Amino acid sequence: MAEEKVTTMGFMQDNAMMTAIRDTYIAFSERREALGLSNPGTVDNVAREVQKDVFLKNYMFTGLRADLTKPFSISPVFHVSHAFAMGSQEGLPPYTFATLYGTPKVFLQGNVDNEGQFSGRANYRWTDALVTKTNAQIAPGPGQAMFQVDNDYTGKDFTASLKALNPSFLEGGLTGIYITSYLQSVTPSLAVGLEMMWQRAAANTGPDTAVSYVAKYKGNDWIASAQLQAQGAISTSYWRRLTEKVEVGADLNLQFQPGMGGRGGLMGSGIRKEGTTTLGAKYDFRQSTFRAQVDSTGRLSCLLEKRVLPYVQLSFAGELDQFKQQAKVGLAVSVEAPNEELMVQQENAMSSSAPPPPF
Repeated sequence: MAEEKVTTMGFMQDNAMMTAIRDTYIAFSERREALGLSNPGTVDNVAREVQKDVFLKNYMFTGLRADLTKPFSISPVFHVSHAFAMGSQEGLPPYTFATLYGTPKVFLQGNVDNEGQFSGRANYRWTDALVTKTNAQIAPGPGQAMFQVDNDYTGKDFTASLKALNPSFLEGGLTGIYITSYLQSVTPSLAVGLEMMWQRAAANTGPDTAVSYVAKYKGNDWIASAQLQAQGAISTSYWRRLTEKVEVGADLNLQFQPGMGGRGGLMGSGIRKEGTTTLGAKYDFRQSTFRAQVDSTGRLSCLLEKRVLPYVQLSFAGELDQFKQQAKVGLAVSVEAPNEELMVQQENAMSSSAPPPPF
């Protein structure tokens, strides 16, 4: 048996076809390495510099808000926080308790509010390249539960991702939403990729599929990206660093959908065209950050984050809708309460080369 196994392995190694495949792969890998390609990030973050850094989508709020955070450890990261909100138009609960724990391999976070709604995240880094992320939400009432699993593999010059939202086999068939994406650097500046989605609401219904294509180009101080979706939507973004402290961004979103009326469409229906353009800027002061944006729907928004003390930050947000004649205002204060021992741990952590938790 052992001799047969050795003979098989020798045949696989000495076979001319296998040798040619191996040599071709080695030559391709060497040429690929010589290009000096870098990891392009993920498809979800193809426009991260504009959508998450410059624009106010992830920072805007209304009403009054107060956040009190008590860190207990820096390495591993562990802290608890209490969040209070009043008059929020985004539906924020009056009180939320949160806790967070993180090591170079594990990241855990949980939130529970006064209405009994719970949300949690659990991430695990299997290797330096492979990370699994889970997200769960439980709320009172039917149909409010959600479960999501993400798997991201980060190569030297590519990123592959596989997601599953509410996966289930309990209805006699596969249901849920499944998304796979791949982003590859083809030159030091250009990356292209695609995203494929398969979803099925119930076992007695047919599945739906969609494919989107993305591209990202990175210059010395600017980044441009574009995404073409199967539903007929085109998204483009442009980010540029003007100075060390000033960043600007622009985003254009076009949608082409079947509409009622018009000529040339299916069954007499025309093509409805909708578009939104957003311009934004971010300015970093010494102790504060100011963001502002304006879009083609007439909305003007701004956000000022000011650190008045080393562990106290004030935030002011405002939005004015010119067409609807509506205004929104938000004011928040964030307080951290570390002790001297944690301050020493933080200084040591900054000088350490350990990888951060898999957020």
